[in-house]
Amino acid sequence: MTLTPRRTLTPLTLTAVLAATGLVLAGCGTSGTTASTDKRLKVVTTVAPLTSIAGSVAGNRARVEGIIPEGTDSHTYEPAPQVAKALSTADLVVINGLALEEPTKELAQRNLKKGAAILEVGTKAIPESQWIYDFSFPKKDGKPNPHLWTDPVYAAKYATIIADAMAKADKPNASYYRANAAAFGKQAKALGDAMRADQKSVPRRVLLTYHDAYAYFGRDFGWQIIGAVQPKDFQDPAPAEIARLITQIKAEKVPTIFGSEVYPSAVLAEIGRATGARYESSLRDDDLPGKPGDAEHSWLGLMRYDFTTMVTGLGGTATQLKTIPLTAPTTDEAVYPQ
Repeated sequence: MTLTPRRTLTPLTLTAVLAATGLVLAGCGTSGTTASTDKRLKVVTTVAPLTSIAGSVAGNRARVEGIIPEGTDSHTYEPAPQVAKALSTADLVVINGLALEEPTKELAQRNLKKGAAILEVGTKAIPESQWIYDFSFPKKDGKPNPHLWTDPVYAAKYATIIADAMAKADKPNASYYRANAAAFGKQAKALGDAMRADQKSVPRRVLLTYHDAYAYFGRDFGWQIIGAVQPKDFQDPAPAEIARLITQIKAEKVPTIFGSEVYPSAVLAEIGRATGARYESSLRDDDLPGKPGDAEHSWLGLMRYDFTTMVTGLGGTATQLKTIPLTAPTTDEAVYPQ
C-alpha cells in the first residue's frame, strides 16, 4: 500500500474569502428577510455534506450557513478572518470533529457568543474505540479518519444528533427538527439498502481512491479499501511510490481507480494506463454535485452519485441506486459558499 502525505491548502482565493464574508451579510431564506432581522435559530456548519444534513433537519425553522467553500480541502482549511463574525453570531456551530476542522473549532471557541454551543457531531456519533486510523490518518499522528458521512449509517446518526442540539436550542420547534431528522434517516437507510443490493453485482469490492474518505463505509458495507493516493502540495508522487502502486493494482486486479473531480491527477491517469485499470476522475467526498438549489446538490445526491460510480466502475450494476429519489422532505435553504 502506498500513500503520499495529505496536500496542504493553497491560499484562499478572493472568491472564497468573499463567499465566506457573504455569509454574514446575506439572508438564507427566500422571503427577503436579512440575516440581521432573521430571528430564527442560526446554525453555522463547516463542510458541505454536513451543511446539507443540517439543512435537511432545519427546514425553514432555522437558518443554516456553511463556511467552508465547496471544493476546498477541509483538512487544511484556514478560515478567513471574516468567518469569525459568522461564528460569533451563531446560536449553534456544527462541526464534524474527529480533528477535521481544528482551526475553525479554535476560531469558534474564541468568538462564541454567550449561550451558544459547538457541536462536534462526528465525535458524538462514534465511540473512540471504533475510530479508524489508516493510510492518510496514521495513529501516530493522533487524528482518526473523520469521514463518517460517506457511510449512510453515520449520516443518519448525524441528523439525529443535530436535531437534538437544535431542539435543545430552540424548544418550540423541537418536534419539527426531530421529525425532519427521522425523515432524513429513512432516506439514508433506503440509500444504504440500495447500495447493499447493488454491490452484490460487483465481482470484487476493492476500492483505491484519490482521497481516503471511505474507511467507515468500507467497514460497514464489506468493501476492501486497498489504498489512497493524495499528492502533497498538488505535486506528483515520487517514482518509487508510483511503481509500488502500479504493482499493487496489478496484484489486486483492480479494474478501476477513482480520482477526484476537484483535484484531477495526471499521475493517476498514467497509472491507469500502465496497469490497464480505468481511471474514473469524478468521485467526490465533500463537494456536492450540481449547484445550490439543484436536487442533486445534497448529501443524498452526493452519495447516490458516488455509490453508483463505484458500483458501475467495478463492473456491477446500480439498478437500485438509480431509483432512489432525490426529493427531500423539506426545502434546503442552507447557504453554501462556492
